[in-house]
Amino acid sequence: MPTNILRNRADKVTTRDAKRPARVDGVRRVVIKAGRVAVRAELLDTATADRIWAALPLHSTAETWGQSINFEVPIESGRERGARVNAAAGEIYYASEDDRVIIAFGPTPISRGTEIRLPRPCNVWAKTEDDVSLLKCVTPGEKVSMMAA
Repeated sequence: MPTNILRNRADKVTTRDAKRPARVDGVRRVVIKAGRVAVRAELLDTATADRIWAALPLHSTAETWGQSINFEVPIESGRERGARVNAAAGEIYYASEDDRVIIAFGPTPISRGTEIRLPRPCNVWAKTEDDVSLLKCVTPGEKVSMMAA
């Protein structure tokens, strides 16, 4: 059951709330820890990335779907022009309909062959600097945190 039904939407960062945050050395980086695994990522120059950066640190609970993990975040952002259904390993996505971050590292239940297919078009907001296949050991219910690096 999605946990966002249980939360008050007034706590979410919306378009009007997010300000363009200051960058350190011109690059924004986050560390996503899920269970015993940590993955570093560099944020892209997108509105979704700006909203996530403004809301850090974030804490949630991991869920799995095929060879991907996802977790709820208190962010609201619409679908961007570059939203994709077919993902690439190493990219991090935001599903605007579900307010979830998705990190896919292999085929999902709706993939055809070896492609990585997301459940719906999702915004790309970051690229990982580490091997995302390490996330295979994350199990549903493990704690997830995302912090500025």
